[in-house]
Amino acid sequence: MESREEKESQGKILWKIFISTLYLSAFTFGGGYVIVTLMKKKFVDEYHWIGEDEMLDLVAIAQSSPGAIAVNGAIVVGYKLAGIPGALVAILGTVLPPFVIIAAISVCYNVFRSNFFVAQMLSGMQAGVGAVIASVTYDMGAPIVKEKDPMSLVIMLGAFLAACILEINVVYIVIVCGLIGLVRTLLSKRRSGK
Repeated sequence: MESREEKESQGKILWKIFISTLYLSAFTFGGGYVIVTLMKKKFVDEYHWIGEDEMLDLVAIAQSSPGAIAVNGAIVVGYKLAGIPGALVAILGTVLPPFVIIAAISVCYNVFRSNFFVAQMLSGMQAGVGAVIASVTYDMGAPIVKEKDPMSLVIMLGAFLAACILEINVVYIVIVCGLIGLVRTLLSKRRSGK
C-alpha cells in the first residue's frame, strides 16, 4: 500500500506533467515536431526525468503510432513517468489548449480569414515553425551521426531519400526501418550467443 508521502509525490509529478504539457501545447505552433523538441527540453534538459536516448525512443514510438504526434508523444512520456494516470494527465494537458483555441477561432473564423494582420502573423509563424522543425531534425540526427555506426547512417540516409526524393509514404518507411532494427537486434543477439 502506498504511503501518504508517495501519494503526494505522485500527485506532484502528475501536476507537473499536466502543467508542462498544458504550457507546451498552449504555446506551440507548427504541429507535433515542434512540441517534441520542447518536450525534450522540458523533460530531458530541465527536469532530467528522461534520458536523451530514451526520449528519442519515445519519439520513435509516438511517430509510428496512429494519431497526432503531439498527443502520442505526451502519452508515451506521461506513461513513462507515471503510468496510466500520467498518460491520461498528459493527454488532457496536450488536448485542452488546442480544443479551446479552435473552439474560439471557429466562432470568429470569418473575421480571422479576411484580416490582413492575422494573415501576416500566420505567414511569419510559418517561417519560425520551419526553423524549429529544422532544429528538431538536427537534434535527432546529430546523435546518430556521432555514433558513427555505418548501418544507422545508411538507414537514416535511406529514410531521408525515400521520404524527400522518392516521396514514399512515411508509414512504410517507419515500418521498414522498424523491421531493419528488429533484424539487427536479432542478429546481434545471435552473434553474442544470447
